[in-house]
Amino acid sequence: MKILLNYLYDYRKTIVLWIALGMLNLFIGFLYHFPIERSMLWLVLSGFIGVLVGIYDFIGYTKSYNDIERMKKQIQIETKQLPHPRNQIEKEYGKVIKKMSDQLYQTENNAKKNEQDILEYYTLWVHQIKTPISALHLILQDEESESAEEMKAQLFNIEQYVELVLQYLRLESTSTDYLFQKIELDELISDVVKKYAPFFIRKRLSLRYEKVNYQVLSDSKWLTFVLEQIVSNSLKYTKKGSISIYLRDKDTLVIEDTGIGINPEDIPRIGEKNFTGYVGRKNKNATGIGLYLCKKILTKLGHALTIESEPDKGTKVSIKFDSRAVTIE
Repeated sequence: MKILLNYLYDYRKTIVLWIALGMLNLFIGFLYHFPIERSMLWLVLSGFIGVLVGIYDFIGYTKSYNDIERMKKQIQIETKQLPHPRNQIEKEYGKVIKKMSDQLYQTENNAKKNEQDILEYYTLWVHQIKTPISALHLILQDEESESAEEMKAQLFNIEQYVELVLQYLRLESTSTDYLFQKIELDELISDVVKKYAPFFIRKRLSLRYEKVNYQVLSDSKWLTFVLEQIVSNSLKYTKKGSISIYLRDKDTLVIEDTGIGINPEDIPRIGEKNFTGYVGRKNKNATGIGLYLCKKILTKLGHALTIESEPDKGTKVSIKFDSRAVTIE
């Protein structure tokens, strides 16, 4: 009954117009002295046709109405931008949309809360795990044996993996902030070189680096993380020779090594999540997450990462900066 009343209300103008035309037909018949039977016949025929059309249209109306009722039970949505409903069907759709929006809003809030809880947990875990790592560094600082040096190197690797976890979580977070400012690239490179200097010495690798004298508009924290990951990879896969850091084409920083290189078929997929390639599969400790983060971070910073490599000849990792960016105030 409710559906019928809603249908009659939505089509009230059509119904009133049909009645008005019927009354007009009777009035004209009266003025011209037509037989009353003729006017009534017209009314009956038009009414019969109108009822058939109405029944057909009402069936479609009922189906739409029932579909809406089912949607209202399953989903919820909202919008304040919807136009004013013109009929009962549009009103019902508006209710469904509002319910769907409410549900979506609640889901987003729950997801953000869960994301924040995970980030807070791992942030706390990182800070807690750093305490025993620092304690082990203190224990080993006065040791000069080869085994002590190896333990120091492994502790450094643990620190890097812990930092990798934290940066991964921060990067995936929707609340990650970026502080863009003009940066002297040499300052970042110098800090990275100092951090990894013991590994250059331990592996007897030479470093070829002259100041690049280049300013870039970027985020120093995230760009430093990228440089550290690239240098760390070069050190990991270079057994002998050198690692070179230089500027090419005035706006492209290159970190080049003489390491084991990358197979040609793997290069297009470098930077994909969890992809390690042939070298990674050979090296059981590789996860591929480092270069994945580097590529994603550089994309967010507006820089581009490219890799050139040949097996047994080495790898060139290039970071192209937008030279026009430093002019932005």
